[in-house]
Amino acid sequence: MKNWILAAAIVAASLAAPSWAGIQTQPVHFAKGASSARIQGTLKGDQTVDYVLRAKAGQVMSVSFKPSNDAAYFNVLPPGSSGEAIFVGSTSGNEFSGTLSVDGEYTVRTYLMRSAARRNEGARYDLTIGIAGATGAPAGRASHSERAGQGHFDARGEIPCAEFKGQPMHQCKFQVARGPNGSATVKVNLPSGKTRFITFENGEAVGADLSQADGDMSFKTTKESDLYMIRAGHERYEIPEAVVFGG
Repeated sequence: MKNWILAAAIVAASLAAPSWAGIQTQPVHFAKGASSARIQGTLKGDQTVDYVLRAKAGQVMSVSFKPSNDAAYFNVLPPGSSGEAIFVGSTSGNEFSGTLSVDGEYTVRTYLMRSAARRNEGARYDLTIGIAGATGAPAGRASHSERAGQGHFDARGEIPCAEFKGQPMHQCKFQVARGPNGSATVKVNLPSGKTRFITFENGEAVGADLSQADGDMSFKTTKESDLYMIRAGHERYEIPEAVVFGG
């Protein structure tokens, strides 16, 4: 089994869309002898439903989400999270599988994107959550995106960024959790107080957490010498190679 599958995903920011106010929480129970549970649910507007279950390090968690509305997604939150996610469905899709690195309560959070919530759209969904494997085997070092979600970073500093169209570049604070072979998760604090998590794999910028974004947030990246030039909608970021690779 692969560890956390986060191909184009970034750990979600704590202000992710649409709003985590008024969350409904439901415990997940497996039938005797079963290693998974199937749940059928609904969402309406800004409703958010959390499914909570306990698991141990070394076990493999799998989630399959089949919504009737393409604007419905799920995130996976680690134990102790205040909203930060280790898997973001809006950038990574409707399937998740990963080896757990810590014991505790994990949360599968279902929601509609902010634009759909504002239109008071609804969704029906089938959600299957499974836990399998060893119950306490060491899982090794956590992935860069998982460590970023838990607030464990390798370095911090400032990079140029701009949040709005036509806005001059500002020096924005960042923190980075690095993995092998040019992989990293970079957390950027925007001037408005929002945060973005930008993911790099194999030395390339592959995505950003857009779950708290409004409007068109299409992700584009180019590279000039040792500088990544990144656009997410009107937002702009300039990230030196040294942030990703160290040194």
